[in-house]
Amino acid sequence: MPKNIDITVLNLSGKLAIVTGASDGIGLRVASRLARAGADVLMPVRNEKKGQDAARRIRDDVAGARIEVRTMDLSSLASVRGFADELLRDGRPVDILINNAGVMTPPTRQVTVDGFELQFATNHLGHFALVGSLLPLLKAGRAHVTSQVSIAANTGAINWDDINWQNSYNAGRAYGSSKIAFGLFAAELDRLSAAGGWGIRSNLSHPGVSPTNLLAAQPQMGRPSVTTEWRVISWLSRHRILLGTPESAALPAVLAATSPDAKGGQLYGPRGLGHLGGAPAEQAMYSRLRSEADARRVWQLSERLSGVVVAS
Repeated sequence: MPKNIDITVLNLSGKLAIVTGASDGIGLRVASRLARAGADVLMPVRNEKKGQDAARRIRDDVAGARIEVRTMDLSSLASVRGFADELLRDGRPVDILINNAGVMTPPTRQVTVDGFELQFATNHLGHFALVGSLLPLLKAGRAHVTSQVSIAANTGAINWDDINWQNSYNAGRAYGSSKIAFGLFAAELDRLSAAGGWGIRSNLSHPGVSPTNLLAAQPQMGRPSVTTEWRVISWLSRHRILLGTPESAALPAVLAATSPDAKGGQLYGPRGLGHLGGAPAEQAMYSRLRSEADARRVWQLSERLSGVVVAS
């Protein structure tokens, strides 16, 4: 059985790191790894009890961990704005932002309080609004922003004509569409930062494949039991066959966000066979994420839909 995979992370003492989706799965491991490196980790979570339980787990594993939990629901633009307003009032620059949270393939189409399809709203639009709202603090911290995409962003296309999937909803294609939009946004953020002298480094990561709650039982999403895919993935991961573990799957985002050698506008993921598992490394950008015209189109669409207009 292959040995555990880890990377060297520089001392992050005094740095403020925000990790979305850190109450379980890969996000929890990302937050724990940053805390172990000395960062002050802020976990915005939808379910505060779950977030506090996760924070206790990190404190149990990492002596002296500095963890703060606040509430934020990425599927609600008002909730995102409320969280951002709290941080703007605090005024502390943000050094690291890892946009990790996401939802995956609810069997039936679900709509958020703002009227958007759930995957598009959570995976992309909420993160766009978060970055746009926190931009002054990201600039002040010369932040490293890492956005977690998926191998699903390497297939399919954005459903431009029906971004909310009101007609012919397909869970898998809607998920891929949301992740492509998210990846294009991350690439455009780096280009805008370079052009405007914002000092922000924006790049992308993907975790490969590992057993997480994205495919676990989630009755609130219409999935009453774990999927067959999750059972297979869990078995392969447990036996270290081809796929990653939740711990190794967290490392591409950590590398992309913290390494001084990580570049803006690049993609980081596992370097094993098929990029499904293994140690993290820089990878070729997915073909769907290379179009600057599409990235500008996503940015403009996101500004219009979210109401968050990013001024240079």
